[in-house]
Amino acid sequence: MPPAKNNYTVIFENDDFVALNKPSGMLSIPNRAKSEVSLKEKLETKYGKIFPVHRLDRDTSGIILFAKNADFHRYMSQLFEHHKVEKYYTGIVSGRPIEETGDIEAPIAEHPTIKGTMVVHRNGKPSHTSFRVFEGHHAYSMVLFRLHTGRTHQIRVHAKNIGHPLACDPLYGDGLPVFLSAHKKGYKSSKKDEEKPMISRLALHASKLIFDDHGQRREMEAPVPKEFSALLKQLKKKG
Repeated sequence: MPPAKNNYTVIFENDDFVALNKPSGMLSIPNRAKSEVSLKEKLETKYGKIFPVHRLDRDTSGIILFAKNADFHRYMSQLFEHHKVEKYYTGIVSGRPIEETGDIEAPIAEHPTIKGTMVVHRNGKPSHTSFRVFEGHHAYSMVLFRLHTGRTHQIRVHAKNIGHPLACDPLYGDGLPVFLSAHKKGYKSSKKDEEKPMISRLALHASKLIFDDHGQRREMEAPVPKEFSALLKQLKKKG
């Protein structure tokens, strides 16, 4: 297996668990092909046996928890199963939602013909996402999402369903990178170097988890990726 290109940072750890900021492009756990090193495998070299409490999609960055022992793994698994963990994500979506806040309650099912993708369907599983527009612009907006259920690709599917797919989403959006030249007045490209995109990864970040750790409130946060903030800064200048 080739080494993972990106690395993680530790947000918090104690004797029971470690909270990490996973980079976009890294697998949470090994895939079937064992084609690359996952975050779990990297952690095992440091901690020995480690237990993934939940997962993030490969291209989603942000907070992920791993338990250091079986007891805490069971405890956290129960919290997640009974929706007792508050899960917040920050995303950059295409366009600007008309409503500043809202709830998306649209059932999600596997796509009948496209393997590995999901779709809103009346016979799907109940799915609920809340959202609040943190900063809105004509081209792109930063939106804070809260997951009340945990369906596969839920935020990505729900964002598409309201007409504002996540930026750079190859499955539910156009998948195109975001370039500064399209959003900065008087931008002049360099003749020597080809312009690099501001955002080329799926624009979704697990930003906060809140849960009860045996009577102690835990609030884990991972800072918004720099490329998200940089895009908003340019959009402000554009007006």
